Amino acid sequence: MSVLVTKEAPLFTAQAVMPDNSIKELSLKSYKGRYVLMFFYPLDFTFVCPSEIIAFDRALDEFQKRDCEVLGISVDSQYSHYAWKNTPVNSGGIGNIQFPLIADLDKSIAEAYDVLLPDGISLRGIFLIDREGIVRHQLVNDLPLGRSVEEALRVVDALQFTEKYGEVCPANWKPGEEAMKPTAEGVAEYLTKTN
Repeated sequence: MSVLVTKEAPLFTAQAVMPDNSIKELSLKSYKGRYVLMFFYPLDFTFVCPSEIIAFDRALDEFQKRDCEVLGISVDSQYSHYAWKNTPVNSGGIGNIQFPLIADLDKSIAEAYDVLLPDGISLRGIFLIDREGIVRHQLVNDLPLGRSVEEALRVVDALQFTEKYGEVCPANWKPGEEAMKPTAEGVAEYLTKTN
């Protein structure tokens, strides 16, 4: 598996179902200058996937407050995405979520991000891309393991904190908590204060 962290995010252009239910061509390049949280999920009309998609949608305002766009991707077509989005939640759908769902029918995006399984579906990959188009965080889960939206937000917060203040974020750091200077003295000072 490739580690993309610190590298330029592989660019792509693909069809997507947009928040207003239109189907349009979406290019990752058009998001330069903003943070992007992009997540892959295995398939539409499956099991863990709707819980994650709905959870990301519920937290969308929090991502947008951080100037972070959310993009979902699977190997399904834009028409399957559209049908799933227009299926009520109580009938196994995801409802009218308000972030784009990208179609990766030829599997080229999942392959570029190295989350494609041999059977043709993707693992649960999540990638945080900074404003310059660099991957700063990546996490890949196996199919039965849903992701934490709270952790995704925490990582966005940590990245933005380090960019703004130049300090580094220790284990379990959350906004408002102590960070540390990236020096031996900074680590010693942090550990002395917190232990």
